[in-house]
Amino acid sequence: MRALNSKDFESLVRATRVLVVDDDHYMRKLLRSLLLSNGIKDINEVQSGTAGLDAICAINPDVVLLNWDMPDNGGAEFMRRVRVPDVFPVPHIPVVMLTSNHSRDTVMHAVRLGVNEFLCKPVSAKALYERILSVRAKPRAMIRKGDYYGPEPRKIAPVTAPSAQIG
Repeated sequence: MRALNSKDFESLVRATRVLVVDDDHYMRKLLRSLLLSNGIKDINEVQSGTAGLDAICAINPDVVLLNWDMPDNGGAEFMRRVRVPDVFPVPHIPVVMLTSNHSRDTVMHAVRLGVNEFLCKPVSAKALYERILSVRAKPRAMIRKGDYYGPEPRKIAPVTAPSAQIG
């Protein structure tokens, strides 16, 4: 199997079918513009988590861009409902969380609920491209461990102490 080159990555991203789940009309419009600037043309938008759950089943997107801070069926509830393999028909769908809340607690909560990637608002076209490329070109295996179902945690290189200089 040959390694992917930059043109392969670009083609992979351009062929991505994206579902944007965000209650804010202007944010959906901005995300559409950023996706189009990255060559992604297959874009679907919904304004609530409930509509997002239905849309996943109807259009089978490759990636979901999820606003974490929505009223009612917000990002956390959306993830609780998606990541149930015995109930939801597409529990492995890659989800990129978007939030203006950069707190560690928010990120950790999202990780525990199975979010694949994060984007902090304001969002750039480059950051959006990188997150989509990450979930499309290097998807992490989905695992079930206890109550958790979601992407396998990233491997973190062990921290080593700097070697002492002898002189």
